[in-house]
Amino acid sequence: MVRQTYLCITIQEPRYDTRIVNIQYVLVVHIVHTVLTLCILFVIRVSDKLIQRQNPQQTPQTPLDYRNNTSAAMNMFKLLLSKLTNGNFSDLSKEQDNLLGLSSLSRGRKHILLLATTRTGSSFVGEFFNQHGESMFYLFEPLWHVERMLASSEEGNTGTMVGDVYRDVLQGLFLCDFSPLERFISPSPQEHVTAALFRRESSVSLCEEPVCKPVIKDVFEREGPIVYHCKTRRCGPLNLTLAAESCKSKQHHAIKTVRVRQLDSLQPLVEDPRLDIRIIQLVRDPRAILASRMVAFSSKYRTWKTWALDGQVPEDDEEVKRLKGNCDHIRMSAEVGLSQPRWLRGRYMLVRYEDIARYPMEKAQEMYRFTGIPFSDKARDWIVRNTQTTQGASGIYSTQKNSSEQAEKWRFNIPFTLAQAVQRVCGPTMELFGYKFVHDKNTLVNKSISLLEEKVFY
Repeated sequence: MVRQTYLCITIQEPRYDTRIVNIQYVLVVHIVHTVLTLCILFVIRVSDKLIQRQNPQQTPQTPLDYRNNTSAAMNMFKLLLSKLTNGNFSDLSKEQDNLLGLSSLSRGRKHILLLATTRTGSSFVGEFFNQHGESMFYLFEPLWHVERMLASSEEGNTGTMVGDVYRDVLQGLFLCDFSPLERFISPSPQEHVTAALFRRESSVSLCEEPVCKPVIKDVFEREGPIVYHCKTRRCGPLNLTLAAESCKSKQHHAIKTVRVRQLDSLQPLVEDPRLDIRIIQLVRDPRAILASRMVAFSSKYRTWKTWALDGQVPEDDEEVKRLKGNCDHIRMSAEVGLSQPRWLRGRYMLVRYEDIARYPMEKAQEMYRFTGIPFSDKARDWIVRNTQTTQGASGIYSTQKNSSEQAEKWRFNIPFTLAQAVQRVCGPTMELFGYKFVHDKNTLVNKSISLLEEKVFY
């Protein structure tokens, strides 16, 4: 059971004898009164029983402890009154931030969460923030560890339970606390040092000083040193304590993930007063996603290849149902975001991969404006260098793309039979995002016919 306590303090407006009260003092009293009458509202989420995680089935949620307990509320109230009495308000803001656990650095900090599904170009788009420069701390798919451990557990996990765990691990990482993630890394880190972090080399922050330490013989190695070949240097196993310190020193934080299926599961994360979350949901034509997955995950999509040869796709097959489920989750999350509920207002942005592929610089600028982070010269230069790449330099998992070609490449790789099947089960999703249907093979492969509606998402 979760218990919520609300503390709301309303002060009756004081009356003054303006003949004897200093006018400046009166103005201050009015200001404080206005703030207090709007309520000092602190929501406490307290679990009656916090179970230590012994195995994946017993994984507890990291409590969303906002430090907003009754004691903090009363301290805030006393602070306001004492400042009113003493007439000294110069350091009120600083003391208020201390009560909430905020520093001068964290007050302007932005937290960017890039949500996507596999084969939507999320690695490429994530680099827009990874390449921002020294003020950005970027993590690439940290939830991979969580998904892997939960999937291997003996008992099934509900979607709600998994979503809650994802959310709480993200919360810890945005707050530079790696301990929730450590519980899911296998083999377990030793003294907060691990050689197993997924795709560490995809994070600039984890491949630079002081996080990148020289390669030395240690407890992880028996036959030779473990080496991470980052793009610019060789590093030893990752010290998560140093990673957390680096995180705290950065002005902004960004995380890219393809594993969060339900946007509304993130509401407690977005409402955490210690965070200033901006969510960017990246979507792509479902037909293009299928075509890309059939190449990248060839062994997992043999059934689809068989159907392409047979010319028939049984819509009651589990593979087709899984595709429909994925489309539905993407659409429902987008519908939540586009409806702009109060908790998400001004904090959600929908971007189509096809628009980024056509106009990478313009879309990058839009995303930066949305996040409130200045568009850096380093990010701009990276985009220029990596969106005009020759075909030979662009691999399945590469972040180097000839963007104008990538947007249409799938049309020549997917059989028309499969494109029709996707349209049947993902029709509502395609309509929401502005992807046009094709009714014959010639239209599918005719690049002069656009399959993208010009559409603006708010």
